[in-house]
Amino acid sequence: MVSVRAFSRILGVLGSVAASCSFALAQAPAAGVPFLAHEAAYALSLARARGNASVNSANGRIVYKFGGNACDGYSTDFRQVSRIESGEDRTTTSDLRSTNWEDAKGNSYRFKVVSRTNDAEPSYVEGTAERGPDGTITVKLKQPAAKTFTLDKDIVFPTEQTRRIIEAAKADKRVLELAVYDGSDNGEKVYNTFAVIGQPIAGDRASASPDVASKNDRLKTQTRWPVTVSYYDRTAKPDKGEQTPLYTMSFELYEDGVSRALVLDYNDFVVNGTMDKFEAGQTKPCK
Repeated sequence: MVSVRAFSRILGVLGSVAASCSFALAQAPAAGVPFLAHEAAYALSLARARGNASVNSANGRIVYKFGGNACDGYSTDFRQVSRIESGEDRTTTSDLRSTNWEDAKGNSYRFKVVSRTNDAEPSYVEGTAERGPDGTITVKLKQPAAKTFTLDKDIVFPTEQTRRIIEAAKADKRVLELAVYDGSDNGEKVYNTFAVIGQPIAGDRASASPDVASKNDRLKTQTRWPVTVSYYDRTAKPDKGEQTPLYTMSFELYEDGVSRALVLDYNDFVVNGTMDKFEAGQTKPCK
């Protein structure tokens, strides 16, 4: 979005993508569209493996909670448990939990991620990012080690990324390029992203792959768009030709920020994420 960011990071990538919500599980919608607080769960399954990838099966579950408003900012609580079976009867299990908060203007971001692979000791990433008056971002990491560094002012946080995708979709724009910081990996990673936005799908149009979202009365009234976002290593310098994305995520994005029909493509293999639980919450009005 890599063999799950290198096979040893496969499970971590599956988690970090969703945890950062750069894979847009639910973020702030474009102006004028009510934001929907909700809880959703997604069942993960292997769609296919490519080439010589030694992935026999992949499964797991994502549970995602989103809330907040334009005054207090938006918060997410996320957990993903993933299992990948490879050759020689080897199974790798990861458990990733994350929380983050972002203000509605995309100027402040807080994040904390705890991940564990098999029986190893958990790893931690925690920090804050603040945009200054000139637009540059100062990141202060607490874990895995105390560190302060700056990022370019053109970089956005994940909520802002999704808001801009929705705005672009409403304006009939078909591509959007953004540099995104979400605190993933060791807290120092920035991704270049390239989003391709398809034609709008009317709310009353039946889905080819029904799930609890497509059957929800509230979501049935909303327009949605097929979106594919490719993630690239911002620091990589390809030797020849075009740069290959680390991974690609596809999903249908509703105008209030909810996503369904996830497809996570890690080059060597592809994982589907089917929403099997959805509960709309109440968004507190601004005071």
